[in-house]
Amino acid sequence: MIRLTIPAIDESDVAAVREVLLSGHLVQGPRVAEFEKVVAAWAQASTGVAVANCTAALHLALLAIGIGRGDRVAVTAFSWPATANAIVLCGAEPVFVDIEPRTFNMDPAALRHALERDRLKAVLPVHVFGCMADMPKINAIAGEFGVPVLEDAACALGAELGGKRAGCWGIAGCFSFHPRKAVTTGEGGMVTTNDAEIARLCRALRNHGIDPETPAPDFIMAGFNLRLTEFQAALGLVQMSKLSTLIASRRCQAAQYNELLSGSELQLPPVSASAAHVYQSYVVLLPRSVAARRAEIIARLKAAGVETTIGTYHMPMTTFFRRHSGTRPGMFPVVDDVSVRAMALPVFAGLTGDQQRQVADTLLNAL
Repeated sequence: MIRLTIPAIDESDVAAVREVLLSGHLVQGPRVAEFEKVVAAWAQASTGVAVANCTAALHLALLAIGIGRGDRVAVTAFSWPATANAIVLCGAEPVFVDIEPRTFNMDPAALRHALERDRLKAVLPVHVFGCMADMPKINAIAGEFGVPVLEDAACALGAELGGKRAGCWGIAGCFSFHPRKAVTTGEGGMVTTNDAEIARLCRALRNHGIDPETPAPDFIMAGFNLRLTEFQAALGLVQMSKLSTLIASRRCQAAQYNELLSGSELQLPPVSASAAHVYQSYVVLLPRSVAARRAEIIARLKAAGVETTIGTYHMPMTTFFRRHSGTRPGMFPVVDDVSVRAMALPVFAGLTGDQQRQVADTLLNAL
């Protein structure tokens, strides 16, 4: 079976984790602090706050910028549900925004319409599949309305737009280290920011509400227990040392897929001179004529030894948000179209050219 993804774990990762496990110092030590510095540097931000997962990063960052009960937050309609769930967990209301058909990211024109229509407290774009959203336009529009921007950069560590990396465009950025990402700690997340107060609040919220700046424990709020472990951070540090190589490998694989699938009816991922995609996922759009057969095509590929999956979710049309927000087909026409056609192909370190040819041939035969 050609897997959808395989984490890039080798003996150096295992040795780093083993060393921490044998040390007996497993929580909130020097490796977590170093991991925060390394990731923040990659994101061109001054500070990183490591947490248990990216959902926690989103949740804490939203709380830290003051999102609470009764607030409304603009969010892309096409993402893993954690993006909108984090808003709901703050007691706030997601205001879904349609996407651009080429990049699958938040449509700035649709964002402007949402800001003109509603009184919104924040904007939460997603760099979907490792492709940067149009942050210059999003920031400019949000700035007109005096609304802060928080990046869901879960898939986009190392992605760039005009030489500026994901995680430093907004008031804060949130990253994931889930096994489907280029760099993994098993589970894990990070908030990056240039705002010292946001970092302080996130550090307190992740650790039972303890003030991170006092020498003796002082509980200044009702916090959570969302810390990253020392052995996860040790794994993350070794993984980060490979990030440039892993991104380069994914870009080479994307270029190979582009060549193998060129001339077909598939819509391939966007390529831009100013945006550096990191291909957390390589996602194509099936022709509209076969959209209804996507599940069958995925099953046929699996039977032929190729693991694939859908792109991601039409969040407003999931059961919870349909019931919670009253959304219905037609309200987000681009996501309506893209979400039923998007399909992710295998991408991971070690995927061979022969395997990519097998993936492409099997997919084209299924179509």
